[in-house]
Amino acid sequence: MRKTFEDELSSLHNHFSEMGMIVNEAIYKSVKSFITHDKRLAKEVIDQDYQINDIELTLEKKCFELIALQQPVTGDLRRIVTVMKACVDLERMGDHAVSIAKSTIRVKGTKRISYIEEKIDQLSQEVKETVNLVLEAYLKKDSDQAIRIVKSDERINALSREIFEQCIEEMKADPEIVIGGTDYLLVSKYLERIGDYVTNICEWIVYLETGKITELNSNHSL
Repeated sequence: MRKTFEDELSSLHNHFSEMGMIVNEAIYKSVKSFITHDKRLAKEVIDQDYQINDIELTLEKKCFELIALQQPVTGDLRRIVTVMKACVDLERMGDHAVSIAKSTIRVKGTKRISYIEEKIDQLSQEVKETVNLVLEAYLKKDSDQAIRIVKSDERINALSREIFEQCIEEMKADPEIVIGGTDYLLVSKYLERIGDYVTNICEWIVYLETGKITELNSNHSL
């Protein structure tokens, strides 16, 4: 009976990891579509979002079943709760990837600012790396790495602020940039928010190991 339960818990974690990889790929593709103005790739991100939603629903259903049927003890219950909470954050990250893809499709500004697009690409690489690291920390149940990831989130926030300030300056200088510049602001904000959800997952990793809900960053999303 215990082995069956352990197998089911292991399956939960495997599905969570699969969902994380799909979400990270969606983030990468959405930003690439925006930077390269590739509406076909953007549509692919939007069309594949159902995969992320389906996995989240499957995980949520399985978590409730395990709680109801197995009546897990404290440590196992924490593992189940962590999956439930963290997969919601992954799903929201996927939603932001879709929002970036939609920005690609609707963008109407004819003027582009190459150096800002390069910075958005840099920001996306930072975000993608933190998502990779948090998935690794989750698999290893490494709360120390989770705490380190949150500390590095300031780089994402700083780069996002830099993009915001430069966009505002460009829009003030040239009204024709306003439409395209607004999309730059939105995309950088979506990426910053993805970083906030990474922080949330870090907090669930700490909870998994300690049993304590700890706020690692007062600016993160709940």
